[in-house]
Amino acid sequence: MSQNTTTAEIDPVPSIAGATAPTTAAFNQAATRARPPLASIGPLGWLRANLFRGWFSSAVTLLLGYFVVKWAIGLVEWAIIRAHWTVPVGANGQPDPTVCRAATDGACWAMIGEKYRFILFGLYPYAEQWRPAICVALFIALYCVSASRRFWRKELLFIWIGTLAVIGGLMWGGFAGLTYVPQDAWGGLPITLMLATFGLAFAFPLAVLVALGRRSTNLPAVKLLCVLYVELIRGVPLVSLLFMASVMFPLFMPVGLNPDKLLRAQVAIILFAGAYLAEVVRGGLQTLPKGQFEAADALGLSYWKKTSLIVLPQALRLVIPPLVNTFIGFFKDTSLVLIIGIFDLLTSGKAAMTDPIWNGFSTEVYVVLAAIYFVFCFAMSRYSSGLEREFGRTRNR
Repeated sequence: MSQNTTTAEIDPVPSIAGATAPTTAAFNQAATRARPPLASIGPLGWLRANLFRGWFSSAVTLLLGYFVVKWAIGLVEWAIIRAHWTVPVGANGQPDPTVCRAATDGACWAMIGEKYRFILFGLYPYAEQWRPAICVALFIALYCVSASRRFWRKELLFIWIGTLAVIGGLMWGGFAGLTYVPQDAWGGLPITLMLATFGLAFAFPLAVLVALGRRSTNLPAVKLLCVLYVELIRGVPLVSLLFMASVMFPLFMPVGLNPDKLLRAQVAIILFAGAYLAEVVRGGLQTLPKGQFEAADALGLSYWKKTSLIVLPQALRLVIPPLVNTFIGFFKDTSLVLIIGIFDLLTSGKAAMTDPIWNGFSTEVYVVLAAIYFVFCFAMSRYSSGLEREFGRTRNR
């Protein structure tokens, strides 16, 4: 380098500062050019990609949208705008639904206002219906607690036992000043929740044991019994099992020993649900790679430790969607107990329609029943989706 070079020529600061500005501007310009257009991202992008991809897709979307909007407007007019919420009381002290019968273009929610307690609680004594109402609240609280992973520990079992004991005490009564109410008077939503809760709570561990037994290679007799149980139960409808439990089972019991029909129906539901859930669990066990079993054997784990710590947690994570789908199906199948004279939610609703005063207003009752079933089934579906996403994030870390 020449000795005549000035300080400004060798000073690196101006050259670096001068180079930084155009480089940053060029980078921002390139980033702006690389950014996708607003019409292809966000809500507009989703609409364009899924509903308005081409002329045919746009035409179908607009046609379906027209029918959906028309149906929604008609529903709002029927259910809200033109609906009748109250009716006058006649000279005999009974509600007079004449105004509802005269206007056939609107819902008559006055019937639900008069019959909702019978629909929800059946033949339970009117003055004591606060007890099944508390039981329903306890069931819902128990579901919420069980859904939180913070309570997934051994103490949860004691919570279940204590809550179910309180529910049984409230429903039966006969102590602490509570009037005794026999099971024949139970009905409505508490019966549906009881059948579904006890049925699935006992059917799931039964299903796990049956699935493990069916895959057993060292116990052929156990495997044969599990196969016979699953194939026999899955080969007949639930209605036949309920009929056998209600009519035929007492004929084989000793004289003087005759369990009530609610317990017999509960056992039939448990056996039926256990057979279907066993096949779901067995599918999850078959999905696991063989290396998982070999790795557990290499660690020297016993069969039960290997199964409880390695095999089952992975298998059950894989089958969360079909498990919950089966849960939802059996929650709705509890309505089949009406064939043996048990007043579940659907049966109570149908019985409410037989009142001559409200004859002809069945649509409103079915809408309310459908809404109740939808709330519970949708909650199970959304919870399973969230649980599946959470397990998926944990597995991908």
